[in-house]
Amino acid sequence: MASTKPAKHHRVLGSTVLTEPSKTPSCTRQLVCSRTEPAGVGGFDPPVLTLPKGVGASLTKAHWPVNFKLLSGKKQRSDQEAQEFNCKSAQTILMSINVAMSAFSHLFLFAWFLLAIQPKAMLADRAVYIVHMDAYSMPKAFVNNHCWFSSIIASLKSTNLPSSDNYTSSPSLLYVYNQVFKGFSAFLSKYEVEALKKSPGYISAVGNITVFPQTTYTPEFLSLNPTTGLWPASSYGTDVIVGVLDSGIWPESESFKDTDMTLKVPEKWKGTCQIGQDFNSSMCNAKLIGARYFNKGLLKHTPVKKVSMNSARDTLGHGTITSSIAVGNYVNDASYFGYAPGVAKGVAPKARLAIYKVVWEEGAVSPDSIAGIEQAISDQVDVISLSMVQESVPIERDPFARSTFSAMEKGIFVSAAAGNIAPGRTTVSNGYPWALTVTASTTDRWFNGILDIDGVIKIVGWSLYRGSVPMGSLPLVYNKTLSTCGKILLEAPPGIIICRGGSLSVLEQLNHLSHAGVEGGIIVVKFSTLEEMDVIEQMDCACILIDPSDAEVLFRHMEATPSMSSASLIFQQTNLGVKGMPTFASYGLPGPSHSIPCILKPDVMAPGSLILSAWPSNVPLSDQGVNKLYNNFNIVSGTSVACPHASGVAALLKGAHPEWSSAAVKSAIITTAIPLDNTFKPIRDNKNYQAASPLSMGAGQIDPNQALDPGLIYDAAPQDYVNLLCSMNFNQRQIFDITGSRKYSCSKPSSDLNYPSFMVLYRTKGEKFERSFRRTVTNVGQDRANYTVTVTGPKDSNITVSPQILSFTEKNQKRSYTVTIKYAGKRKVEVAYGDLAWEEENGHYKVRSPIVIAFDRERMSRGSC
Repeated sequence: MASTKPAKHHRVLGSTVLTEPSKTPSCTRQLVCSRTEPAGVGGFDPPVLTLPKGVGASLTKAHWPVNFKLLSGKKQRSDQEAQEFNCKSAQTILMSINVAMSAFSHLFLFAWFLLAIQPKAMLADRAVYIVHMDAYSMPKAFVNNHCWFSSIIASLKSTNLPSSDNYTSSPSLLYVYNQVFKGFSAFLSKYEVEALKKSPGYISAVGNITVFPQTTYTPEFLSLNPTTGLWPASSYGTDVIVGVLDSGIWPESESFKDTDMTLKVPEKWKGTCQIGQDFNSSMCNAKLIGARYFNKGLLKHTPVKKVSMNSARDTLGHGTITSSIAVGNYVNDASYFGYAPGVAKGVAPKARLAIYKVVWEEGAVSPDSIAGIEQAISDQVDVISLSMVQESVPIERDPFARSTFSAMEKGIFVSAAAGNIAPGRTTVSNGYPWALTVTASTTDRWFNGILDIDGVIKIVGWSLYRGSVPMGSLPLVYNKTLSTCGKILLEAPPGIIICRGGSLSVLEQLNHLSHAGVEGGIIVVKFSTLEEMDVIEQMDCACILIDPSDAEVLFRHMEATPSMSSASLIFQQTNLGVKGMPTFASYGLPGPSHSIPCILKPDVMAPGSLILSAWPSNVPLSDQGVNKLYNNFNIVSGTSVACPHASGVAALLKGAHPEWSSAAVKSAIITTAIPLDNTFKPIRDNKNYQAASPLSMGAGQIDPNQALDPGLIYDAAPQDYVNLLCSMNFNQRQIFDITGSRKYSCSKPSSDLNYPSFMVLYRTKGEKFERSFRRTVTNVGQDRANYTVTVTGPKDSNITVSPQILSFTEKNQKRSYTVTIKYAGKRKVEVAYGDLAWEEENGHYKVRSPIVIAFDRERMSRGSC
């Protein structure tokens, strides 16, 4: 595919034009930098510097860099003289202009002095830092933050540093952040960061944090339908804009075509379709209305000199997956090599998509991710879908916390993956109370293979084998030596090998069967205790998993006909309606969150295991020897897959209730979640096969149609979240570091956030205590309604609620209540849970909130909760 040349471009969609933003700065007659560009992160061509009238007359040519020309007064420039002054080199000029120096000496000379006095021993290799600045401290001479920050970096460049072989480059500005918080990311040495700390307006600097990226049926599994409920009420998400931060997009996928969509994009949309390698503006349309990419931080942070695909095009598949699940359009005849056949579609199939590529084959770093969120806010998306987690850091140093708080302030709903089990990761990620934190569940869809024994007995097992089916009948092979299915399989005779017993996991047995190249395989495993079932996304051997009860039937038949037992294998079977589903996926991380442990996290679970989704057609699904498999769809698992389901639901709710705040949307999703499986038993945890606690599954499985009309909602404003932070013993500077604003006060600190759940942590086993909560609910249901409370208390607790009846006479009316929890304390119990529900007297609504009492084993909590 030929690369496109970067050029200004337009694409007309109805009356809306998609175009590259202007990157040409404008000048003023004062010694300042200015620039005209859309708010947020643009391409950072250097701003320009213009001298005031008369200043240049006192300077010689020796004072100017070769790329500078003297511009003064109203004199018009010729085409040859129209080179603009580079703001990054402004310090070179400023140090030559006594008239101007007085205005800037407090900033530039002090930085120069600090650099000059430091010993050579402090020099070190540069790294990427995210720097938070106080916008109120910007010197008046600067017209915008970009010029101010550029000048700061220029001051570091222009000073006479001691020479050192450790430096392989100069300090450089990567991104300026105006929406997520006021600040920038830059390529700096520790020495230069120390100098920055003395600059007016400096708040903090955080080193790069590594970021990790984490359907035909799931809309129906969530009971979405074209007749009633959230789909028709929201017009399938029409004109709601979902911004997906991920590894890019495969624009040719049918999931992103704009069939049956209105060509005119929403008027508020400020984004663009950024051209790049193998990606031009014509690849955007009325579905994919925007595409951007960010890799400046990655290129500075890693030894990589360039990325393999320098554009929004997806070469990993992850972004294509998540985007198609959230908002994919309808695709007929979709399947995964015959499995999960049907019409593929996203949860919000008529919503618009904006993709922000921040994850690359070469890695992902936080400055790029924050730049992506910054741009999404500037572009005015309605929902941000964040299927990635980062290394654990305190919330006051967490750039995701800052940026998602800013998104919430501006009315943008944020849905974030709770994270998968991984080395060094023990609790849920992205546990911000202003975001919806989503973990993963299974569905009631299984993929099957059939073992046909001599045409007499047919055993249905589990399989995702994608290759060609073995021809004809094959002998069944079972002996104790081979049955462990280890490396001994290399000596196996032809036939279908039966694996039973041994110490190897199912995944290990599958790998050995595949490596040995057996003609077929049967693995006997108890399905009810098979943890790996959640994550077997591919099967490279012609194998079927069967239950021990079915294995007994198989072995009795083999004993009865020892010399003539044979069987054939049939694959690509899909079965719906499996009982006991959903379950909490085995790879999900438990709560509470290290960020703010006093708030129950995760919030909810959504389908995340073995989900069909769009896939780049030229990215191999796997490599079977010399044969690479390709397909337009893939089957995947993870909380990264669960997150876009919730993002799609949020988009639908935004379409149906544009007046709701992000907190209201989140409340509706949480209070209507279902804690029971399809047999009306408590949802199980696939890690221990016991009932899942809210620390695993949150409030339960999302229920989009019920969320459309929740009856009551728990609302919250940004100041309410700040009050929570204040109660955690953060100082004013730390609060400012998280929120990026001085407009918030800590005059009313409170750990009692108006959240649709109740969480109590205690630090001494056997401790007896009493906790009180106050909640306020808003009536968004029927005008006149009476609600009565029902409580299922955690074990060894006594819970009282006052009042026990809430009466409403009109919509949007508010009522408050208090909850008092008295806990007797049991040394052996670390987690106890129950729930509180407000039930409307005619049965129209049930507004449910989980209650959790947990031992603070890891000493997470700050303050009281």
